Amino acid sequence: MAFDSLASKLQMAVRRVTGKGRLSEKDIEGMLREIRLSLLEADVNLNVVKHFSAKIKEEALGAHILKGLNPSQQVIKVVKDNLTEMLGGSETPFVTDTKTTRVILSGLQGSGKTTSAAKLASFMAKHHAKTPLLVALDVYRPAAIDQLKTLGEDLNVPVYEEGTDVDPVIIAKNALKYADKHGHDALIFDTAGRLHIDESMIDEIKAIHQTVNPTHAFLVLDAMTGQDAVNVAKHFADHLTLTGAVLTKFDGDTRGGAALSLRHVAAVPIVFMGVGEKTSDLEKFYPERIAERILGMGDVLTLVDKVSENVSEADMMNMMEKMTSGHYNFDDFYKQLKMIKRMGSIGGLMKLIPGMNKMLNSANVDESRLASIEALIQSMTKKERKDPGLIKKSANRRRRVAHGSGRSVADLNRLITSFDQQMQMVKRMGSMDPSAMAQNPGAMMPKQKVKKGKGKNRGGFRF
Repeated sequence: MAFDSLASKLQMAVRRVTGKGRLSEKDIEGMLREIRLSLLEADVNLNVVKHFSAKIKEEALGAHILKGLNPSQQVIKVVKDNLTEMLGGSETPFVTDTKTTRVILSGLQGSGKTTSAAKLASFMAKHHAKTPLLVALDVYRPAAIDQLKTLGEDLNVPVYEEGTDVDPVIIAKNALKYADKHGHDALIFDTAGRLHIDESMIDEIKAIHQTVNPTHAFLVLDAMTGQDAVNVAKHFADHLTLTGAVLTKFDGDTRGGAALSLRHVAAVPIVFMGVGEKTSDLEKFYPERIAERILGMGDVLTLVDKVSENVSEADMMNMMEKMTSGHYNFDDFYKQLKMIKRMGSIGGLMKLIPGMNKMLNSANVDESRLASIEALIQSMTKKERKDPGLIKKSANRRRRVAHGSGRSVADLNRLITSFDQQMQMVKRMGSMDPSAMAQNPGAMMPKQKVKKGKGKNRGGFRF
């Protein structure tokens, strides 16, 4: 996520007051100092940082907090509420109930407009039952038109284009007629970008806006550019009526300053965020959920959304029934892996679970192991997949399965261990109170055996 570095630093700052029965002004000042440094290092606008810390200080030093019950929890709530406000407050709705939804995407060259156009088409078809049409208005770059056509073919979404010799305003006007004639109720206009903002670029987009009369006018910004993205947004907002922003490369290794400064500096709310390279990797932006992720509180609502989108309720119930009844086998394990892959990366999913961030800091989540596990299970016979005990009891079977998959016996042994641990975890979950699981997810994990080495300092060698 874009805020990984900032999140760890903010969580450390908040830990200064966590668990304290009484708080002093000195405690609050110490926390605020670390918060300010963390935000500045994340490339957040200086004025935004000053405003944010002043509001927290004012609210956190209130008598009802310092003298109230559980002041540390109340201070953390103050930080979360103000962080939510900084990110935009409430969710910006994406309205599609008009007869024809028209979306114009603008921005600088390389910000990800063309890919975002395809992602938006996929999102509207999937979540709003729309029949989208992609419109290529970047007449200055033939490669942009080709890219949009390729993405459209992958999604089975038509692309309206008239080449590079026609005025984009005329293409936009003709596209509206084409959509009306062929029954498309959602148009996404991919406009041309420039290396920098110039007068001709703004004039052209203004003319397109007047022709199209968009339902949504989105500015596409690259989250990797940090504070520069906010300056670009301010310039566009000064000349155009923007309804929101799409922040791309949100899954990248970026400091997150753009997202935290955008609403305050440019008055442009973030509506969508690009979280991957696939056309399905577009998510609605929920300020409160992102604030909770940054502070290590997880994001259960987004996790529930991902599960419900990719896994049917019947499949989930069937899987849980098998696991709790003891009839779970490698076939089921394989199906579960495919469900997880549809939802995204394991690391990304684990970060949505409250408390898992702390465990991820010390755990190495190796995404490539999924491919290894799939190969091992596919190398088993149908009988072995249905009866895991056959593999466990036979060294010959393990050698054959490992050889057939191109993996080692050690890899297969790790798979068997993971399988057993998952069964143990399900048994633990069945006997635990749900509130206890939320507070301490680590308690669900099976206890690891500690192996001691031989000789000097033998206690230091552990698995």
